[in-house]
Amino acid sequence: MSRDRRSAYEALGAELAETRCDSDADPLEHFVDVAWRHLAPTGVSWLGFYRWDPDPGTLVLSARRDRPACSPIGLHGVCGQALRLGRTRIVDDVLELGSDYVACDARDRSEIVIPANQGSSGIHPANLVLDLDSFEPADFGDQDDAGLRVALDLAGLTPISNGLACHGPILPA
Repeated sequence: MSRDRRSAYEALGAELAETRCDSDADPLEHFVDVAWRHLAPTGVSWLGFYRWDPDPGTLVLSARRDRPACSPIGLHGVCGQALRLGRTRIVDDVLELGSDYVACDARDRSEIVIPANQGSSGIHPANLVLDLDSFEPADFGDQDDAGLRVALDLAGLTPISNGLACHGPILPA
């Protein structure tokens, strides 16, 4: 069962709305700094953005907290599927994904990935994904999807949605 992070998302949204115009920082760096401050105490073990690189067709790590992660990564995993489908992916237990899971930290158990757009890539509807991990199984849900989408919008990033969040294992391509 996912945690109730409503107050964390409210505080995150308020800070992003207040600091958006004041910040000269890179929007992705600013987002992860603010989001980490509010979400790390709620059990989020890692958060970051991966940017779409159409040549060679991989996702490259961009802004992140609190430690490095795998980069570049292919499109076969959860992040790649969220980018390709334009839908949030929520995975309750990453161990069930087998070889379709890109394991950057063996302690991670659940994940949420939201496709978004910064500017316009002209090639793909989404040009980046926001990825959050937790050491706890089933730690993310629809409330997280909604809270993170509002936060992305307040940060000047455009969350992409081609339907409801997709829960569960990797879907066939």
